[in-house]
Amino acid sequence: MFKPVFENPLEHVVAHSHADSRIYLGSPSLALTRKGDIIASHDFFGPCSPRDSFRRESLSRIYRSEDGGITWMPVTEIKRAFWSSLFAHRGQHFLLGCSAHDGDIVIRRSRDGGLTWTDPVDDRCGLLFPGGDGTQPPNYHCAPVPILEHRGRIWRAFEDNMAGRWPGFHAAIISADAESDLLQASSWRMTTKLPYDREADPPEFDPRGAGWLEGNVVATPSDEIWNILRVHSVPLANKGAVTKVSADGRVLSFDPRTGFVDLPGGMSKFNIRYDERTQRYWMISNEVFVPRNPWQRNVLVLSTSEDLLSWQRRAVLLYAYQDERRIGKGCKIGFQYPDWIFDGSDMLILVRTAFNGAHNFHDANHITFHRLQDYERFL
Repeated sequence: MFKPVFENPLEHVVAHSHADSRIYLGSPSLALTRKGDIIASHDFFGPCSPRDSFRRESLSRIYRSEDGGITWMPVTEIKRAFWSSLFAHRGQHFLLGCSAHDGDIVIRRSRDGGLTWTDPVDDRCGLLFPGGDGTQPPNYHCAPVPILEHRGRIWRAFEDNMAGRWPGFHAAIISADAESDLLQASSWRMTTKLPYDREADPPEFDPRGAGWLEGNVVATPSDEIWNILRVHSVPLANKGAVTKVSADGRVLSFDPRTGFVDLPGGMSKFNIRYDERTQRYWMISNEVFVPRNPWQRNVLVLSTSEDLLSWQRRAVLLYAYQDERRIGKGCKIGFQYPDWIFDGSDMLILVRTAFNGAHNFHDANHITFHRLQDYERFL
C-alpha cells in the first residue's frame, strides 16, 4: 500500500472523454508562457478518433490555464499533429512531433501563447522529415519527450518504425542550431537510425517482443549526449537502454554489454530533466512493483539520479489500488505518459490518466494536471 502525494487523481482535469466514445486521450505535454500561464496539449487515439486521409490518427488540442493549473479552457485544435512536445524557445512556443500516427516529422510555431500556429505545408514552414504514404516507410514515431538545448543545439528523440509493426523501431535523434529558423528543414539534421538487435538481448528478455521506443535526450555529467529509451523487456520490467551520440552529433550507437540499465519505470514512457537547482536529474515514471504484471501503470513515482545510471525513488505521486491478479488490458487504472516541467520551486505535471470508468489502463479517459510544490523537500 502506497500513500501518494496526490490523493485525488482527478483533482484538476484538463480533458475528459467517455470510454463509450471509443476516443481516448494521449500524449500530454505542457509549457509556460512569459506571463505565467500554462499551455497544454494532447492528442486523440482509438477506434473512433479523428483520422487523416490514410486513416491515421492525427488530431491534437491545445488548452490554457490562467490560474496556475486549477481550471483549463480549450484554445484550438490542430490537424496533422500527433505525439507532439510543447516547448518554449526564445519567447515563442513550438510544437514538435509527428503529423500522424507513423507520419512526417513536423514543427509548428506560435507567437501568441498557443492561440494560433503555423502550418507545416513544406520544408520552409515546418515539414522537417517527410514520412511515407500510409504505411510506407519512413514511419516516424515518438512521444511527447523532453526537448534538450545543449551545446548550442536543440535535440529531440524520434523513432522510425521501418517495418510498419512492433518491434521494428529504429532509434534516432534530430537536432538544429538553437539560433536557426526552426521551421526550416535545412536547419535540422538526423543521426543514423539505430535498429534494435534482438540477438543481443539479455537471456531474460522474451525474444518475440523485445524492442525500444520513446527516447529521452539528456546531457551527461561528462558532456556526452545520450538517448535513454524505454525497453519492452517482458517478462522483466524497470529496464532502460542507453544509446550514445557521437561527438559530431551524427551517429547513434549502442553497446548491449553495458547499455541495458536498471531504470524504475523503464517499461513505460518516462521523462527525464536536469535541474540546476539541485544538480540532479529528475524522472517521473511508472515503476513496476508487481513482477507478474510488467505493464503496471497504476503507480507514478518521482526518482532522482546524479549520473543517469543509479536512480533513487523519492516519492509516489499517484497510486490507486487494483486487483493484482489482473494483468495487461484487464487493468483499468493508469497514471502514465507524464510530461512535466520546472516552475520555480514547483514541478508542473500533466498525466494521461485512465481512472473512474476507463476502457482499460492504456486507453485513457482523462488528461489531468498536478502541481508538486517544493520538490526539493523530497531530497
